[in-house]
Amino acid sequence: MKGKYSALVLIALLITLPLVACGGQNSGSADHDDSMAQSTSSETMSEADDMSEAADADAMEEMAPPDAPPPPGYEGKAWADILADARGQTVNWYMWGGSDLINTWVNDFVTPAVQERYGVTLNMVPVSDATEYINKVLGEKQAGKDSDGAVDLVWINGENFRTMRQGDLLYGSWSQFLPNAAFVNGDDASVANDFGFPVDGYESPYGKAQFVMIYDSARVPEPPRTIPALVEWIKANPGQFTYPAPPDFTGSAFMRHVCYEAAGGYEALLGEFDQATFDAHAPACWDLLSDLAPYLWREGQTYPESHTRQQDLFANGEVSFDMAYNPAEASSLVENGRYPESTRTFVFDSGTIANTHYVAIPYNSASKAAAMVVANFLLSPEAQLSKAQPANWGDLPVLDPLLMPADARTQFDAIPRGIATLSTAELAAHRLPELQAPWITAFEQGWEASVLSNNQP
Repeated sequence: MKGKYSALVLIALLITLPLVACGGQNSGSADHDDSMAQSTSSETMSEADDMSEAADADAMEEMAPPDAPPPPGYEGKAWADILADARGQTVNWYMWGGSDLINTWVNDFVTPAVQERYGVTLNMVPVSDATEYINKVLGEKQAGKDSDGAVDLVWINGENFRTMRQGDLLYGSWSQFLPNAAFVNGDDASVANDFGFPVDGYESPYGKAQFVMIYDSARVPEPPRTIPALVEWIKANPGQFTYPAPPDFTGSAFMRHVCYEAAGGYEALLGEFDQATFDAHAPACWDLLSDLAPYLWREGQTYPESHTRQQDLFANGEVSFDMAYNPAEASSLVENGRYPESTRTFVFDSGTIANTHYVAIPYNSASKAAAMVVANFLLSPEAQLSKAQPANWGDLPVLDPLLMPADARTQFDAIPRGIATLSTAELAAHRLPELQAPWITAFEQGWEASVLSNNQP
């Protein structure tokens, strides 16, 4: 941890994969009214089938947006040339594999679609942490393997993108040339900048995410909607709360909400990282989190090692709260029978952190054309509609409703929300910005040194 700034290899060792949060950051991560469902209606599925048939017919008529500069290696060429090169290629997509729901969507929806339409074989390579693919690409670069790399596409955002971009590990600029980029608002700062770092065409948006708190309303009828109220609840109900240990993506986000509160608001932490500002505000955050530790699950002597483990604790009734970067995740888990019907979500009155997740192409990918084709499909109204269904994923779409075809906009508007999903309006009214990556790194290191280490048995 202490050598994180000294070398790119060590930087990579501390980086976590976005959920959607990553989701998730997913990611989970452009808004649409009532875009998430408790269940997928037959009418909506029929509309999606209609869209799929239309997409099949139009696949070979796609064109890059007017005046978009071609990617490296395709100067003076058209999107049709990329489609031609992509046919027969295999894309090894390295992505967080901790969600069965997301994995199923990729394998059962995306993979057959790109094979049938474009002749592209998609091979999902699940990873638990972004360091796996970052170190693989970095190792190839250090070995001089500048072509035919093992990684063709990565699910990425935030500090991971910044690290790979600054290490010259990414191919680009390319995302502006995707035909479906026409449906994305390029002037949206939350899309054009990834955790405050300019995208500049080196990654393509995949979805949007916003952090929500998840609770069991049968055990907590009225959840605490401010950080001070949550602190009070935790102390009054020892053992019923915990959070994943940073640098887990979700646990790190929860920690930052506490640090926003301790700093008197996120505004004090915006912009480029400043050590003096960090030193002035971080101690109050560490004091608050350290004071909470004895009242957490297992008295704060251990923390869930991942968001998946946190989900297990909530599903088993060991804790009364979960958290997620995907506002529809709870509804999906209720629908799938993993979470109780009494599960609900809320956002803090002061707001919750929101961001965008992306896909990027390593500089030495052996299948750059096919990777671009997959990224373009992921941006299609068809794919964005499919993953917005809670039964499939419930991920927030990244497309601008005003730029979409009217029929696609109608289909998005027709998707009802899930039982535990907040309205789009409520989420939008409580959206907070992400910090730039160096701030997140500093907070994650500080948490380990000042909170975790100080509460060990």
